[in-house]
Amino acid sequence: MSAPARDGHRLAKDSLGLSQIIASTLANIAPAMSFFFGFGLIVSGAGVGAPLTIFTAMVVILFLTNTLAEFSKYRPSTGSFVTFIGMSFGPFAGAAASIFVVVGYCIAASSVVVIAGGWAASTLHLFLGVNIPWQVLSVIVTGIVGLLVSRGISLSTTWAAIFFYFELILLLIGAVIMLWVSRATLSWHPLMFSSITGGWKGIGLGFPLAVYLFIGWENSAMLAEETTNPRRNVPRALITGTLAIGILYMFLAFATENAFKNNLTAISASTIPFVDAFKASAAGLLIVAYIAGVTSIFSSLIGLTNAQARILFSSSREGLLPVFFGKIHPQYKTPHAAMWTYILVALAIVLVFGYAYNIDPVTLFGDTGTLGTIPVIVTYLLTNLALPVYMLRYHREDFSPIKHLILPLVGTGAMLFPLWGLVQPGQPYPFNLYPKLSVALLIFSVIYGTILAKRNPDLVQRIGSYVADEEY
Repeated sequence: MSAPARDGHRLAKDSLGLSQIIASTLANIAPAMSFFFGFGLIVSGAGVGAPLTIFTAMVVILFLTNTLAEFSKYRPSTGSFVTFIGMSFGPFAGAAASIFVVVGYCIAASSVVVIAGGWAASTLHLFLGVNIPWQVLSVIVTGIVGLLVSRGISLSTTWAAIFFYFELILLLIGAVIMLWVSRATLSWHPLMFSSITGGWKGIGLGFPLAVYLFIGWENSAMLAEETTNPRRNVPRALITGTLAIGILYMFLAFATENAFKNNLTAISASTIPFVDAFKASAAGLLIVAYIAGVTSIFSSLIGLTNAQARILFSSSREGLLPVFFGKIHPQYKTPHAAMWTYILVALAIVLVFGYAYNIDPVTLFGDTGTLGTIPVIVTYLLTNLALPVYMLRYHREDFSPIKHLILPLVGTGAMLFPLWGLVQPGQPYPFNLYPKLSVALLIFSVIYGTILAKRNPDLVQRIGSYVADEEY
């Protein structure tokens, strides 16, 4: 495998400002979609005190945010995790990470593709009486997103922001209506530690799912090359996005539980508590919740394709993956080959399992989301461990024991809880297979990385060679 030449392999510099990468990050997280399908499960583990579990998850994500922010201050890179791991632990680790995290992200992306079709089909059927197979709608949404993201980062990010802020307004309207309708029985009970089922044990049970609500927080780091002043703006976007989404989730959780009058049994029995609570509060405006779901899913697919496909692109550009994925569109300056490959593979996963195994959208959403999240969380952990190594190797004079050692180690320890929740023995089929599949992927990735590093000794110079704000 030959490494592509550096000349001409740069993305459109200074195309995005701070507000745009924050919006792209929040769009990637997709608060409506994540909260709709995740909150009920968090409540079943943590009880009515679920908002405090979400707060705990936000704090843990902030530990990870510190790691990525510190890396981005010193070496802002579109390669993100792959670059940081490779520069810290060597080229074989970077090559292995390129396979491991890209595959994980792609599987996780398929969960958004499938729910895009499923939610759109449900919305059309419920409000218009139109029946279109969800698979067809998934194909249509994927095609639209693919065309949009390949036409320029500014264009696609603007649309992601529009959809996100529209979604945000709808969510806030729904939450305020719930609180207004239930004002006579309004209670601060959800924010009290005594409301958590089993205390700290209850937080532990709901914690893995609460962490999943934040997946996508890292989006802005992958847009570094196209961001103005990335050493300043990327860290700010990471921290601002995490805090904003955590506060929003807690507010939505507070409103939803009050609409249910803090009835744990009723909340746990609901498949989508926010929608059911909104229906009970203002049935005539139920379409608001469904439209919020549609815009959430669409903006998420734009945001994740823009960001996560850039890791595939960057890995190719630095010689870790085939050169095909490192192509840049001559007019739009987008990594179009990596983007189309990424989103079409995610669609293929959906269609194969949706048709061949006849799995319904919600079930397939859970399956692919769980399987894809395991490699992503492992990558988070490795990046945390990479920070002190990187700082001691390249910036020893700036090494801070708190920022560069203690916080990453605490974040690593905390992230072991959601990882254990995903891989612990005794899970029902098919979830019991996912840890084995993830280990198989990890072994394959390590073998690939080892062989590639031996065949290409120049990789040690190539990894991290494209710094976002440096010219060549």
